[in-house]
Amino acid sequence: MDNLILFDDPAIRGSLLPFTFTRPVAAIRVGIMTISEKWEKITNSTIGYFTQDYLASKYPHDSQPSIMVNGSLCPNQELWDTISRLEPSQALWAGNLLIATHCESPASFTIEWAKSKESLSFSGEVRSIQKIWNIFEFNSSEIKADFSRITSGRTSIGIEDKHTVIYGEDQIFVEPGAKIKAAVLNAENGPIYIGRNSEIQEGALIRGPFALCEGSTVNMGAKMRGDTTIGPHSKVGGEVSNSVIFGYSNKGHDGFMGNSVLGEWCNLGADTNTSNLKNNYADVKVWDYTKGGFSNTGLQFCGLMMGDHSKSGINTMFNTGTVIGVGANVFGDGYPRNFVPSFSWGGAAGFSTFQLRKFEEVAIAVMGRRNKEYNNIEKDIIQRVFELTKHYRIWDKSI
Repeated sequence: MDNLILFDDPAIRGSLLPFTFTRPVAAIRVGIMTISEKWEKITNSTIGYFTQDYLASKYPHDSQPSIMVNGSLCPNQELWDTISRLEPSQALWAGNLLIATHCESPASFTIEWAKSKESLSFSGEVRSIQKIWNIFEFNSSEIKADFSRITSGRTSIGIEDKHTVIYGEDQIFVEPGAKIKAAVLNAENGPIYIGRNSEIQEGALIRGPFALCEGSTVNMGAKMRGDTTIGPHSKVGGEVSNSVIFGYSNKGHDGFMGNSVLGEWCNLGADTNTSNLKNNYADVKVWDYTKGGFSNTGLQFCGLMMGDHSKSGINTMFNTGTVIGVGANVFGDGYPRNFVPSFSWGGAAGFSTFQLRKFEEVAIAVMGRRNKEYNNIEKDIIQRVFELTKHYRIWDKSI
């Protein structure tokens, strides 16, 4: 079989900013795994990425002939079976969405080039992450799909703690090294996945579908209301509903987060709260990087979208449908604006630029605590994002 490369669809990537400033589309986590990890699992192959040039050092691809697959697609067996039967002269589509095609020279791949091939139409289920809110919107279904893939043919280590209350035990899977004490786990509405070396502390209330990935912690007394993923090496407390944390991020204290997505290396200060419902119950609008303005999500519930390395101070209040870029630091009284550009420093009282030198001091310290290095690859990506987002930081104008 040819190599498998997950490509960024240009029409989709821009709609997934700020998360795709620092990663390919296929590196987004939805469900238990990232999209690329899902493809690795279902194909039993190593995955490459066809993405922005400045991300290529961290997310490379092989130069050999490959099957190019749209990186926004969450796989299923029918989809993969159809892709694997494609001839080199064919391209598989779902409407205007290119699903997959063979390519002799991946470096020169374009969607326009694929249009010259024999066109085949896929009529099965297609789940494509095309908008930032799709990440939490599809999370429940993807937790269930990932749970089946990860646990198939395997046996949970179970829960021995006699003070932990369990409902729907057959839908709870616990990986080796996990610790659970005096918690309540209810999997009657969907599966609960407890990752390797993770911890659920005393008094935590968890309702499925829910995923706690490797090395993560649910703090004492936390309330996890379902449809939620806590990515690897993250800590969470307070009340969380239908949200996704990519990894290496903390919401460790009291406060509500609903219908929200946090990138990597984020931290929400104590009693940070996100609104996910407008007072007038109207549909929520969020900042759309492709439009340069706000777009209607068509959703009544939508909270906070926070890019990598961003932080909030204690008692921060985020309004419904707030989008925060990469490397921002938000604090102070009142509600900050609904769109906070990357590398912003401030809050409702106003913003200044979080200069790269100061940002890097924080990033080095934060990543060092997790035994990760803010190396030259990370530094080059951040510097590029700083330049790409410079035009948003016009503090004397209303954004």
